[in-house]
Amino acid sequence: MKRTFLFTMVTAVAALLLPLAAAAQAAPEAGTTPPPPPTLGPRYDIFVGYSYTTLNQVNQSRYGLQGVMVTFARNWGKHFSLIALGGHYKWATSCCNPGNPSMTGIFGGPQLHMKIGGPISGYFRGYFGGAHTGGESMTPTMSFAGGFGGGLDYKVSRHLSFRAGGDKIAASFSLANNSPQLAYSPHRTWNLWASIGVVYHF
Repeated sequence: MKRTFLFTMVTAVAALLLPLAAAAQAAPEAGTTPPPPPTLGPRYDIFVGYSYTTLNQVNQSRYGLQGVMVTFARNWGKHFSLIALGGHYKWATSCCNPGNPSMTGIFGGPQLHMKIGGPISGYFRGYFGGAHTGGESMTPTMSFAGGFGGGLDYKVSRHLSFRAGGDKIAASFSLANNSPQLAYSPHRTWNLWASIGVVYHF
């Protein structure tokens, strides 16, 4: 009888003290605050900026074109993104280009990015898509194109960075003096796209 009563009392006391012991283990030490939960980086980046391109596929062109570049990136993890990149160039840097040329390019591909130090990070990307030449008698007016590029970001806040970058893009257009007899033989050209602007992270 005594053993049964003693066992019942010990069990009851243990049941009462167990929640208190668990709470004491979970509570932080006096004068300290628990660490904040880890936060994930922004999933998306949008870049908008001023851009310049050479105009090598247009015969007798001496000057490049000014325009705008827009990039949308979907980030996965710390170092990998998929991007969509577009540029439109219409405004000549001088009055002496023949005709009224313009250039538009739309591309997609992977991008790698990493921190370099402090607020500075870098990126490198490659992509494929198409390039269009307007205002000139180009054949074809649209060409399969692709290229690669890279640049630097300077982060000023969680949601805002400044970016400077450069891209080199290959396309294949026929020379303007080509003819059907020559089957509009393609002529591969490389154009530089240089850009500067802002990135919004969200």
